[in-house]
Amino acid sequence: MAQYWLVKSEPDEYSWSDLKKAGRDVWDGIRNYQARNFMRDMRWGDTVLFYHTGKERSIVGLASVIRTAFPDPSAGEAGDWSAVELKSGRRLKHPVTLAQIKADNALKNCYLVRNSRLSVMPITADEYNRVLVLAGDT
Repeated sequence: MAQYWLVKSEPDEYSWSDLKKAGRDVWDGIRNYQARNFMRDMRWGDTVLFYHTGKERSIVGLASVIRTAFPDPSAGEAGDWSAVELKSGRRLKHPVTLAQIKADNALKNCYLVRNSRLSVMPITADEYNRVLVLAGDT
């Protein structure tokens, strides 16, 4: 059964456009145990929402998991960290802002609202579908 995820990145460091240009890339550098554990739950083909942090604070695009968890090459001797590989998908028709998400009753309990510090988090199928509606992508 397909699962849905949200990954967050500062667009000045690595944006959805960077992933789109690369086509596929390793999602690494995560140093939070809960986010790492979520990455370990990702499966091939799972859909990923790409969220820009910082000033933008919006979901801007889609990606998919094309390689499940493996040892994070950026961790070195820093500990037991994991990475996944993502493939770019399409840009959303309209970005979905954090303000929109917080104001929407269907999204008020999503991880992005409840635990905004996580850089990798699960999203339910209903939450995913609601984001697509807000983005005009239905």
